[in-house]
Amino acid sequence: MKTTIVIADDHPLMLRGLSDFIASKGYEILGKAEDGRAAYALIVKHKPDIAILDIRMPYMTGLDVAEACKKYNLNTKVILITFDNEEELFDKAKEFNVYGYILKEFAIEEIENCIEHVKKGEAYFSEEIASYLNSKLKYSKSHITDLLTRTELKIVQLLSENKTNQEISETLQSSIRTIEKHRSNITKKLKLQKSHNALMLWANLNKELLQN
Repeated sequence: MKTTIVIADDHPLMLRGLSDFIASKGYEILGKAEDGRAAYALIVKHKPDIAILDIRMPYMTGLDVAEACKKYNLNTKVILITFDNEEELFDKAKEFNVYGYILKEFAIEEIENCIEHVKKGEAYFSEEIASYLNSKLKYSKSHITDLLTRTELKIVQLLSENKTNQEISETLQSSIRTIEKHRSNITKKLKLQKSHNALMLWANLNKELLQN
């Protein structure tokens, strides 16, 4: 029996690309929507196994839909797709029993794996997100202070404010090359993945550990 799915995204190209890809993998698409209210109506009507929702949609966000599903005891499992990596969104997602949370830049390559986990009742977070959530649990403020040098700590603090390498180099009066070398060392020390935005995401998720 095919897994049934409803998909919603307010970007038509993303919606079409994702639904075509999912259908090609043998899943049954019961409906597509470009806003949250329409997505929720489809979920209530069709009772799909899984709903794949963009977080930021008109009328109802993906989180609003997840909250409504929980409130009215709908059995549909929610997967959120987003560009957002703010900590409070993860917390709300967990509170509303969201089963999957994928960054949009990895959606196509991760969605099938995510669906297979969620079918079995297992939560799935994008690998990058999972590593930051794990490291958030792993490190205390004193640990971070011991682990990183004063300069490295300052760089991570600036990254948590979404500063670019150029802005950090100007603030610390160092070359961009030096800042990049520091960032590479910090990534190794924190045991993060070597993707271009790994450290930035980690810094955003651990802001409270970086405050003076």
